[in-house]
Amino acid sequence: MNDYQKIFEKSDKRWREFIELQHHGLIPRHGEYAPAGVHYPPITNYHTLTQEEAYKNYSLPSDGLFDIYIHIPFCKKRCLFCHYPSLYNAPDAKKDEYLDALEKEMDIFLTFMNLDKIPARSILMGGGTSTDLTPAQLKRLLTFFTHKVDLSKCKQFNYDVDPNTIVGATGIERLNIIKDFGGDRLTIGAQSFNEDILKKMNRSHGVDMVYESIENCKKFEFKINIELIYGHPGQTIENWIEVIEEAIQTDVDEIQLYRLKVEPYGDQEGTIKKFLQYHPDDLISVENTIKMKAIAHYMLAAFGYDENLRRVYTKKKSNISVYAYNQCCRLKDQIGFGLSAFSSLRDRFLLNTPSFPDYYKRINDGLLPVNRGLVRNKNQQIRWSTILPLKNYFIDKKLFLKINNTPIDKVFQKRLDLLKKHGLLEENNDKIALTSKGAFFSDEIVHVFYEKENIAYPIKDFNAGELNPYKIK
Repeated sequence: MNDYQKIFEKSDKRWREFIELQHHGLIPRHGEYAPAGVHYPPITNYHTLTQEEAYKNYSLPSDGLFDIYIHIPFCKKRCLFCHYPSLYNAPDAKKDEYLDALEKEMDIFLTFMNLDKIPARSILMGGGTSTDLTPAQLKRLLTFFTHKVDLSKCKQFNYDVDPNTIVGATGIERLNIIKDFGGDRLTIGAQSFNEDILKKMNRSHGVDMVYESIENCKKFEFKINIELIYGHPGQTIENWIEVIEEAIQTDVDEIQLYRLKVEPYGDQEGTIKKFLQYHPDDLISVENTIKMKAIAHYMLAAFGYDENLRRVYTKKKSNISVYAYNQCCRLKDQIGFGLSAFSSLRDRFLLNTPSFPDYYKRINDGLLPVNRGLVRNKNQQIRWSTILPLKNYFIDKKLFLKINNTPIDKVFQKRLDLLKKHGLLEENNDKIALTSKGAFFSDEIVHVFYEKENIAYPIKDFNAGELNPYKIK
């Protein structure tokens, strides 16, 4: 542990900064976590919307391209930390029924938009588990998908996969199919390299499968990202360090960190919330959670993994997800297909129904399955185009001006100056970015730009400091 003395000192400093920002009112007194900067408003805050309302006055993007998301809502088991609806260990017939509807949904969209094919900028197959299909079903999905999508300008074809689906002979068969249809990048939901923690997470794989899945992907020369969760019951500083050491040893292209989300963030409350109500002593302290994040950050940096998108660490900037970069940093039009999928468009945000019966009914009625969303007004648009790029990368002043027809200093200069005063923000002629300190607390900082009704926690949870998101002007 002596080799880690400087890293421990740096993590202690981050914890002191956390306390300081609590004192100034930026972070709630309980220290709980509210993820921000992927959607604005948060995904749980959208209201009912009809198909007509969802697409009223919408026009295709100027370059004609979309980043495309496909949702496959099936998993072997329900993980303790997951907040999204899925079917678990579903029979093949249920998956075939879903693929029937998904294909029809894409046809409805093509007709609705008067398109022959959807021109793709990038693609993400997610879930659930995108590969929790038989090889024959996966081939069927990719066959109809690639018939409906123009891949000629597609920069990256991503898949979110669980280790159990890409091991053994069947796993190799799936990887062959993915490669044959142009897939080039896989995100493996490793979540941990600790056997006991994986069991506590109720994962459907062990550590051996994680290693085998990584090696299989390397044989096919995929770009590889692995996901890890911190702050989960059962974790300690010591076993977290071991997990990060193991992750570094895999020498994958990207390592992505997620803090455990206790409060619902998707369309289904995770079992983690009820688990902690019955087992409150298993909740990791906020202090240790913050230190886990800091320790991982500095360990990864020591081995050449830089934070090139927020909570995403790569040795080369080119290894990041094009899909995530386009959606959250460049604010490009992204369309989602499938149960609970979202579409993040340049002036609106749309969500598909999370109910299987409702999804099937809408599709069979010839309708798109969108049931919630928001066509943003000018104020909401300004906040959206501030929060997403600042949280994830930086605010490009020219892009902000193009989107809003007004410079950012005309709307938020007092807030920007206050964040600079506290060492959280830096600015030049071209961009506004978080400092190293600010980047560490990016989820909390961007709440400064939220409308009051969208702030994650009530005003009583915050100190009355000058960074209090309810008080700041």
